[in-house]
Amino acid sequence: MPHLPVADRPRERLYWNGAEALADVELLALQLGVGIRGRSAIDVARALLERYGSLADVAGREMAELAQVPGVGPAKAARLAAAFELTRRLRARTPGARIVLSQPAQVFEAFAPLMEDLRREVFRVALLDAQNGLLRDCVISEGTLSASLVHPREVFKPAILESAASIILLHNHPSGDPTPSREDVRLTRQLVDCARLLDLRIHDHVIVGRGRFVSLAERGLI
Repeated sequence: MPHLPVADRPRERLYWNGAEALADVELLALQLGVGIRGRSAIDVARALLERYGSLADVAGREMAELAQVPGVGPAKAARLAAAFELTRRLRARTPGARIVLSQPAQVFEAFAPLMEDLRREVFRVALLDAQNGLLRDCVISEGTLSASLVHPREVFKPAILESAASIILLHNHPSGDPTPSREDVRLTRQLVDCARLLDLRIHDHVIVGRGRFVSLAERGLI
């Protein structure tokens, strides 16, 4: 950003004042690195925020969509997507801490940072030990804004390989409203029936919305 005085350049301001001193547009500009002919990285970052409304809304966009914004392109979109995903993972996990998922609220606390702002529907499975401790979680499918394709074989394969004692199903509603649909209920019942055949317990199916959730176990559907 050669047209800016040195003291006003985001990289120099971050170095001397710390990241907390930078505005959203400056932090975005640093991730972009450079602009394009006639437009600085700050200009491109400002255009992103103006187009989508907020930093959270930018973070929720698909990489392919960001790549279409003038001045971004595939390489910078990938850089942004990686930075946003790192942020989600840092928010969701405390290094070295054992995560216990005995209550729906604990499930939401652990997975909301990874799922509540996504623009597509993602179906995940959390694998638990006998004390409801999280062994690991995995993404089973990524769908459109309205639906995911979930096959029982893909749901239960990780649990069998990990020798999990039980599992928790999770998916998000990109609309932000976690109210279960008929398809959500149908799928849950289908997977519960399959789990019985495998002598595997489905502890819950938690639907993640924006700032709220619904537990199908609490609603008596599991």
